[in-house]
Amino acid sequence: MALQFREAHAAPEKKRINEEYFVLENDGATAVNTARLQVISTRVPRPGQKAPRGSMLGVIDPGFMLQPGEKILVVSGVPGKKSHGEPPAREGMRTYHLFQQEALLAAPGTVIKLALNQLEVAKLIYDPKAPKGVVPAGSETPVEES
Repeated sequence: MALQFREAHAAPEKKRINEEYFVLENDGATAVNTARLQVISTRVPRPGQKAPRGSMLGVIDPGFMLQPGEKILVVSGVPGKKSHGEPPAREGMRTYHLFQQEALLAAPGTVIKLALNQLEVAKLIYDPKAPKGVVPAGSETPVEES
């Protein structure tokens, strides 16, 4: 699968998790079905440490189809919950909610993975100082915490 995280934006306040979102893109040549993908959260390991396994936060169900070149906004919160804030909207992009009860991007170095049967499909390393909040692919260096 050719899913890529293009952007990551943390919630401005702890409780406003509908304002935390990711932009996910299908940069492959065929359509991708995200049904049954696991959402996993972990941290970038410190030098000399073994990579942590991570915690499964949920499963994308029923999922959505992404056509080649299509992008989608993936929002952490619950759509109807006013206390979670107003979810973003971008012209030409659909929105998918993860129905989480707390923010996923807690600190720099947070890793969000999408996996199917323990096979990693997409990976995001969050760095608020990086362009669009995403550490470039292939850069596995630890992110300094503020």
